[in-house]
Amino acid sequence: MIFTVRTTVGREKTAIDSINVKVGGTSGPIKAVMSPAELKGYIFVEGDDEESIVEELRSVPHVKGLIRKPVDIEQLESFFTQKIEVVTFKEGDLVEVIGGPFKKEKAKVTRINDQKGEAKVELVDATVPIPITIKLDLLKKINN
Repeated sequence: MIFTVRTTVGREKTAIDSINVKVGGTSGPIKAVMSPAELKGYIFVEGDDEESIVEELRSVPHVKGLIRKPVDIEQLESFFTQKIEVVTFKEGDLVEVIGGPFKKEKAKVTRINDQKGEAKVELVDATVPIPITIKLDLLKKINN
């Protein structure tokens, strides 16, 4: 059974470390502990039964209490999957270079090669427009 544990906000990792030290492995009533970065002030604890988990967590620092309603693993799946945001560029887009020797420079996209994952850009602040070929993952779109 998986339960939600309320903790002091910002002290989730400290609470997990304290639980791991106190329990000392998976032989006790607590089998696993998880702290999603998106959920401040809460950690998830997997264990045998509710009362033994409450007893183990009683003297753990930064633990405020246990929410006594079990959580289904399906509800936690969103914390395990990585969210990939696909950004598409088109010719004429204003972008910022976020890596390499031209880091923090603004540029304008002149051509895109999707097969190679590259774009040809021209630096906006350069006195002479020099075309630069750069990987798409080193570009960030700027809102106009």
